[in-house]
Amino acid sequence: MIATLSEKPKSSELAGKYLTFCLGAETYGIPVLKVLEIIQQPIRTAMPLMPTYIKGVINLRGKIISVVGLRLKFGLDADDSSERACTVVVLVARADGSRHSMGILVDGVEEVTHITEHEIEETPDFGAQIDTAYILGMAKIKGVVKSLIDIDKALTAEIAQLPANGSSWDQQRFCSVADRR
Repeated sequence: MIATLSEKPKSSELAGKYLTFCLGAETYGIPVLKVLEIIQQPIRTAMPLMPTYIKGVINLRGKIISVVGLRLKFGLDADDSSERACTVVVLVARADGSRHSMGILVDGVEEVTHITEHEIEETPDFGAQIDTAYILGMAKIKGVVKSLIDIDKALTAEIAQLPANGSSWDQQRFCSVADRR
């Protein structure tokens, strides 16, 4: 389904505290109430038959959670070499109402900031059939535009569409990780 601007929350509903982070030269924000914790690069276990943006799973105090590389998920170049790279553990709500923890790999965390309704604009119309349902709005803070992300929609929409036949499994990447053990 393609979202229209009328389906998006109003700027006044979006105002609040956001954790801002970077992916390459771009800056994004997610509502701070979605963030459970921020951890340095944990040891990840790769999973076979997964899309390349699924970076694997981690053991977080006895609970296994999946980690999504947002660079790849958002169609950016793969680059996990940043010294500031970390995993942000978020609480994701599915359409059925269930909630679960998930890790998102980002290049670096910037800050927790309060964004007012006057700093938020609607997501621009990109024309055609471009799905912007996962973008809540655009914040203008100190001359920098930050995309505010609906992390629930950004993560759960693709998870429901994982290929059953494993057609996007990156076997070479998986084997190289497995060989290191």
